[in-house]
Amino acid sequence: MIKELAKYIKQYKKSSILTPIFVIFEVIMEVIIPFLMAKIIDVGIQNSDLNYIFKMGVFLVLSAIASLVFGMLSGRFAAKASAGFAKNLRQGMFYNIQNYSFTNIDKFSTSSLVTRLTTDVTNVQMAYQMIIRILVRSPLMFFFSLAMAFSINSKLAWIFVITMPILAVVLIFIIKKAHPNFEKVFKKYDSLNRVVGENLNAIRVVKAYNREKHEEEKFEKVNNDVYRYFKTAEKIVAFNGPAMQLTIYTSVLLLSWLGAKLIVGGTMQTGELSSIITYAWQMLSSLMMFSMVFVMVVIAESSAKRIIEVLNEDSTIKNKKNPVKEVKDGSIKFENVDFQYDDAKAEDELPLENINIDIKSGETIGIIGGTGSSKSTIVNLIPRLYDVTKGSIKVGGIDVRDYDIETLRNEVAVVLQKNVLFSGTIKDNLKWGNKDASDEEIIRVCKLAQADSFIQEFPDKYDTILDQGGTNVSGGQKQRICIARALLKKPKILILDDSTSAVDTKTDALIRKAFREEIPNTTKIIIAQRINSIEDADKIIVLEDGKINGIGTSEELLKTNEIYKEVYESQKKGEEDEGTK
Repeated sequence: MIKELAKYIKQYKKSSILTPIFVIFEVIMEVIIPFLMAKIIDVGIQNSDLNYIFKMGVFLVLSAIASLVFGMLSGRFAAKASAGFAKNLRQGMFYNIQNYSFTNIDKFSTSSLVTRLTTDVTNVQMAYQMIIRILVRSPLMFFFSLAMAFSINSKLAWIFVITMPILAVVLIFIIKKAHPNFEKVFKKYDSLNRVVGENLNAIRVVKAYNREKHEEEKFEKVNNDVYRYFKTAEKIVAFNGPAMQLTIYTSVLLLSWLGAKLIVGGTMQTGELSSIITYAWQMLSSLMMFSMVFVMVVIAESSAKRIIEVLNEDSTIKNKKNPVKEVKDGSIKFENVDFQYDDAKAEDELPLENINIDIKSGETIGIIGGTGSSKSTIVNLIPRLYDVTKGSIKVGGIDVRDYDIETLRNEVAVVLQKNVLFSGTIKDNLKWGNKDASDEEIIRVCKLAQADSFIQEFPDKYDTILDQGGTNVSGGQKQRICIARALLKKPKILILDDSTSAVDTKTDALIRKAFREEIPNTTKIIIAQRINSIEDADKIIVLEDGKINGIGTSEELLKTNEIYKEVYESQKKGEEDEGTK
């Protein structure tokens, strides 16, 4: 685990090395100070030697200043190293997530990934800063102070050797008991982030249905779970403080009692006892700091494991050696395709089974079926958002698994069922399709998608700022912007996954007309609930429970397919009823 994380220190190695070096010098200066104070008391004051006192005093002041400077430098480089380390971890995780397939994303929940990128990285950052600074300082301070104590009076110094193992036993106990509870805490953090994220994303729906109370109860439950596990873990860690206090005060009392006897017996001087007590506080405070690091490391260990899981997760979809980097045309062929999600059980029904479809380049294909018939799943296989379980899918006569992934996805534009717009201007969002697109090209595709008319009505037109998720435009407007964005890619295959459901039938018809006239050579696959959206398609595929129930033109299916006929008649009757009102 340490080896994996260490890779992400990268350009901050220098700061990570300089920090403990400055810490070493800081500790040396701090250890010298009690020794100089003892000399001032036992030699200077005892002999009334002002010159000696002044000389030692100068060394004392210089040591204190040096200690302060080295402490500041170590703190500065520690902050730089830990912040940089955290930056690299977040970057590494984020970049790896971008390479994930849908299968990988399904494995981790969105809330879990957010927790790992934020809370978990912060925990590791704090632990790293403590490790390169305090974890170096604490043992050095302890052993240097112990060595100085032994050099002054070995009998008294043995007190520390005897009392320290007691503390070690307590710390080991705390590690074993606290660590499992911290692991549970971070799992509950994932749930907490999920509940909060869902609520904020759907706050309008919550208010529309007066479900605030329900959401509060959901939050309270998961929040109490976090509190309960954290409380249990912290209760165990709380034993650390009393154990430290007991060790410190026992050692100081024994030192004072035995030291006083030695001074009375004439075998020890007052300044030496004073310096040993100072060294005692230095040793015990170093142990206090060590215990703080120890607690933070226990917390960070769980976080580190979760971070490494994300960093080490390999995409289930990868390029082959020497992949094909050109898509010849937009023809698509499904050959005996089965598909099953990775987390599904063997006995579960296949979402897609024995799919055979032959689509010529430039054809318009309609896909219709009930909820759960796997309409979206079938089109997700074409750009390799998922890989088939059995069989093959060919685009341009070549298996999609043989293509370079970037090449394939550049030629397959997908307007997903859940349309997403990002914070920024309308133009910025459109340029996701082609970052180098000119204003003329942007306007042209927006006209094709019937988006230009409403964009021109905005005061800032194409420079209108969109809120996160595009909440300041209507559902239909959002769909048309997303269609325009896909068209800007100039793809060989255009997939519309129920992407015109929020527009009126007239606008829908105009969009389809523009497709026929302007992009005749682009293969168009339209998933729709409305018959009107696919009625004039070259072929219509009827799906039922992940299987093909029928393929043909609208006229053919009306004669041969009961499902299509039923949907057609019910929708047409509904339109007639609406017209008579």
